[in-house]
Amino acid sequence: MSTIADRITAVQERLLRAIENAGRDPGEVALMAVSKNHGPDAVREAAACGITLLGENRVQEAAAKIPECPGHLHWHLIGHLQRNKVKPAVEYFEAIHSVDSLRLLEALQQACDQAGRRLTIYLEVNVSGESVKFGFKPDEVPAILRRSPEWTRLDINGLMTIPPFTEDPEGARPHFRALRECRNRWQDETGIPLPVLSMGMSHDLEVAVEEGSHIVRIGTAIFGPRPKPQPMGEDL
Repeated sequence: MSTIADRITAVQERLLRAIENAGRDPGEVALMAVSKNHGPDAVREAAACGITLLGENRVQEAAAKIPECPGHLHWHLIGHLQRNKVKPAVEYFEAIHSVDSLRLLEALQQACDQAGRRLTIYLEVNVSGESVKFGFKPDEVPAILRRSPEWTRLDINGLMTIPPFTEDPEGARPHFRALRECRNRWQDETGIPLPVLSMGMSHDLEVAVEEGSHIVRIGTAIFGPRPKPQPMGEDL
């Protein structure tokens, strides 16, 4: 049975091949290990292999886990964030990839103001138009970007998307390409830089890199199948 170290090596090899095949600089693409439903022991094992960027889906799970993990790690929230969890999210995370509404932007600005800190954020864009997915509609984003000076505590660093799952990784390509093309157009229209695209997961990272991803979010391919979440008491 492969260990976390073995799986990290395999993912790093896949990622490097994808970067080379796309003719990109290895320094352009970061590997995020998504530790959803995996405990501090697994995170420590990944950290011992050089992983420093971690992603979590739930604020409550992260609040219990992060204090038990090495202190040098960088934690990003990639799951849907409810406004009643904004305060602990601002406390535990350096960046949030799933900012999907004007009201959430306003709540994050207020929480960061109260905490006296800045926060890196990514706008989640629902390029597929799926009704079950969170995210801004593409035609909403330019207006949001033009209002970015209002959110003095928030640094909009780029965009994130989650494509519909298909067995064939190529099924994700049109959605990744659409986000990249939207990013380029919105930068030209608004003059606001959006340097980072957060897209790609375990089964489609190669396609994501070819289409311009700067952060790939890898869970199962690093930590293995997710165990069932354990009860953790009242939600934050």
